[in-house]
Parts: sequence; structure tokens; C-alpha cells
Amino acid sequence: MLASGTTSCAVPGPRVTARTKVGADKGEQMSYTLKVDATKWRDHLSAMNEATKRTTGANIVGVVKGNGYGFGQSLLAGEADRLGLATVAVGTVFEISDVLAGFYGDVIVLEPFEPRDTAAATAWWMAGQRHDASRIVRTVASEAALRALIDGPGAVRILLEAKTSMHRFGFGEADLLRLLADPAVRGALSSGHAQVLGLSLHLPVAQPADEVSIHGVANGTARVREVTRWAGLWQAETAVWSGSHAPASTVWLSHLDDAELAAVARTADELAIRARIGTRLWLGKRAALTASGTVLAVHPLPNGSHVGYQQRTGPKDSTLVVVSGGTAHGIGLSAPTPAASLRQRAVTAGTGVLDAAGRALSPFSWAGKQRWFAEPPHQHHSMLWLPRGCVIPAVGDVFPAEVRFTTSRFDAVLGLD
Repeated sequence: MLASGTTSCAVPGPRVTARTKVGADKGEQMSYTLKVDATKWRDHLSAMNEATKRTTGANIVGVVKGNGYGFGQSLLAGEADRLGLATVAVGTVFEISDVLAGFYGDVIVLEPFEPRDTAAATAWWMAGQRHDASRIVRTVASEAALRALIDGPGAVRILLEAKTSMHRFGFGEADLLRLLADPAVRGALSSGHAQVLGLSLHLPVAQPADEVSIHGVANGTARVREVTRWAGLWQAETAVWSGSHAPASTVWLSHLDDAELAAVARTADELAIRARIGTRLWLGKRAALTASGTVLAVHPLPNGSHVGYQQRTGPKDSTLVVVSGGTAHGIGLSAPTPAASLRQRAVTAGTGVLDAAGRALSPFSWAGKQRWFAEPPHQHHSMLWLPRGCVIPAVGDVFPAEVRFTTSRFDAVLGLD
């Protein structure tokens, strides 16, 4: 309950100073933080992993790429180890070190190995010198990359990536079969110089638009049909190999939901299935996650006051509040939206008009309402307007923030000690 019974800032009236807390107790936190309900969050992780294990026969492959979904890669590496996962996946070779330090299984690098990328090639060389280099798995998506590895020193473990309807990386069907029939490639695999752990399929989030029906899976989604087609090819190819160094009869899948994984497991029952999951795993229990900024300064200002770098004025009888959280934390950053529907286009157009007029809603809320930026966020702080009649926060109060976790960097993650 807010002071003086005020529950909204929409009713005109005098400024009201908060006498009770809105959010957390004073002293509980400072700065821009992510607070985690550890029990709820970890219960979700365990339940999801167990459900995937029942469907596919194997633990989830936890994706811990980029900013670690707001938690940080080191923290998620530790949580993956706590879950008992055998494998995790990072985005690039530059993300390997922190994850290897906190996780004791295999680490897949999702970005394909490319020897012509000189900066990455240097990082790969350094990774190969590590004492735990044998735990690193490279993704290979081109003939040049595969030949560079089989001609190079040292044994390597790899996944071969198929070119799915994403059309981003990967081998087409004919190229994949041709390379696996190549004497040099077969020799490298037979000798153990290169170990193929399976076929990697990275599917689109939207259903593939061009995938045709397949006999026996006509009722499956387009993603299921695409996976089934590749799985059939991979099963037929690996069936003709023998020996301990044969390519693994395993498909590694991204962006399938639970029902699709179950459908694939039924139709590709001779293959092992490994599900790579990131967003649904780490961010699937949003009710357990609270992002918030701490109030660092409060300035009731006379009408017409100019504020900030841009010296803009605010609403009549308003209060300027400075909270932690700025562009360095991901505040004010957003990914392009697909704008596929008329509603999405209207929202995008409306937001653009407000931005052009110098008005933008912040992700921060107070008294149950999202608050306006006074100006674009600074590197570490945001300046917000509270209108007349609003309960005024005190320094140390917290403003919840509705943010995109994949672009967020928090000063601290609380609750997981």
C-alpha cells in the first residue's frame, strides 16, 4: 500500500512523499540488479530438464551464449553443472574461457569454425593450447573449414551443420554427402583425427515456409518435417559406417518446442536427439525474475526547469527521479522487431512518432505504472519524470524494470548464493 492511500499517479494533487516502501526494504539492494527467486527458478530448470530427458533420453544442452541471458555466462555455467548437464553451448570461441572454468562437461561453440576469420583463428589457436581443449566441440559448416581441420595438427571434435531453412550456415544435402565420401575426410575420421559427434540443425523460430509434406509426418509442423528429412539422411549415411570412429548417429536441435521434440523422437527413433535450449530454460520462469533500478536521487522541481544533457522541460509540477540503469546495462536498447502483423506495425509507427517528439516510455515502473524518460538514458543512469499527485520515492527505493534479458547486463544477480 502506498502512503496516504495513493495508488496511482493519474489523480491531480500535491506531491506526496513515500512513508512506506514500494518494492524492497531499504538497504536490501542498490544499483541495477536482477533478483532471482532461487527455489522457483531452479525448480523450473530441473522440471524442464527432466521433461526433455523423458522425451529425448538425454539431458538438455544448455545454451549459455552472449550475455548469459542477463545472468552472465559464468553463473549459468555453474547452474548447468548443478543441473548435471553433460554439455553446454556458447556463441563464439571468444566465450569459451569463462564457461570452461565453471562447467566440467563439453562446450560446443555454435558459431562455425572459419579459418579465414583471422581474429577468431587466433582465438581458436589459443583454445587449442588449453589443458582442457579436449572438452571443446567445434561446429563446422563449410568445406574450407573441414579441410583446414583435417589437414591441421591435433585431434578435433566437431559437429557438422546442415543448411536448414534458416539459410545462415551449413552444408546442403549433396555437399554433405559428397564430403563424407571424400577419401581424405573418411581417412581423418577413421583414424580419429576428426571425431564427428553428429549433425547440427539450427531451425528458425517461425515455421519454415518452404518445407513440403513428408509421408508419415504430414501432420507435423514444418520444423518437424524439416528435421525428419535431415534425420533420415543422417541415419542413412551413418548406417554405412562402422568402427569406433564412425560419425555419431545423433542430431543436435535448436528451436523446437516440447511437442515437436516428441514428434521427432517418434519419427527418428534410431537416432539420438540432443535438444539445445537457452531462452526457454533460463528465462522460462519469468515470475521468478525481477529486474530493478535503485533510486539514486529525487528532485522536486519548479515548473519550467530544464534538465539533463539536452536541457528539456518536464510536465507541470513534476518530480525528477534518477535511477540506476543506463545504456551500459542495456536500458534503452532494443532489437529490431519483425512487424509482421498490422498491430505490430502500428505499435512500431506510434513508438517512432513519440521518439521523434522526444518522448519515450522507460522500462521502469513506479506505483504500478510505466514511467517516462526525461531524456534518453545515460550510460549508467536514467532520469524519469513522476507527475503531480504521485507518491515520491526515497533514495534507496527500487523501480521494477521490464527489460529484454538478452540485452541486459546487471550490476549484481541476487538470490542465488
